Amino acid sequence: MKEVNKLYCDVSKVYLAPITKDVAKEIIVKKHYTHAWTMCRYALGIYYKTESENQFGDSKLIGCLIYGFPVGARASTSVCEGLTKDNILELTRLYCDDGYGANIESYALGQSFKWFRENDKAIKVLLSYADNGQEHLGGIYQATNWIYQGLNTDIALMPNYGISLSDNPFKWIHSRSVFNNWGSGNLEHLRKEIGKEGYTEFWRREEPPKHRYIQII
Repeated sequence: MKEVNKLYCDVSKVYLAPITKDVAKEIIVKKHYTHAWTMCRYALGIYYKTESENQFGDSKLIGCLIYGFPVGARASTSVCEGLTKDNILELTRLYCDDGYGANIESYALGQSFKWFRENDKAIKVLLSYADNGQEHLGGIYQATNWIYQGLNTDIALMPNYGISLSDNPFKWIHSRSVFNNWGSGNLEHLRKEIGKEGYTEFWRREEPPKHRYIQII
């Protein structure tokens, strides 16, 4: 049910289309709250048609969704025995500019399910996490009918650690970005690789478990 006096998106003006990883990376690094790139199998741009346009080229790119293969050998079978790594993708980033309506992210997310059904029939399940450390509970997943599976403590093989290159203030880099930037979260490996960049020390913290959701495609 729509709320009175709340701005909602005109969904007839919104559509998704693939974009290059370079374009998606620029959006995410510049505008997403993590300011960090991530693994990417598919980058889907969120486009908004302008008032005067009837053609693709006149639309405005206002955000993107990034889907990548999940980390960990158990990611697929933890959802369902028989699934392989080719059957599952993780939503790793979602960003949309402000001012286009309260429901635009949930609408774009729903359209991405349709895109996968039409363009990659091997994908059976989508996986996503709400970052408990950022006080995210997964409201957008609840709004788009994902299945909640609780905190992911039962499938974590080992703790994940974020790092900060400064302590005044701490600026925490997520464990996934640590792996993407330096190739491993191993402590000795990080000391070596980060040392090459001129840092003599860094700080680590164990990341709390996240709320896990799945979407059946």
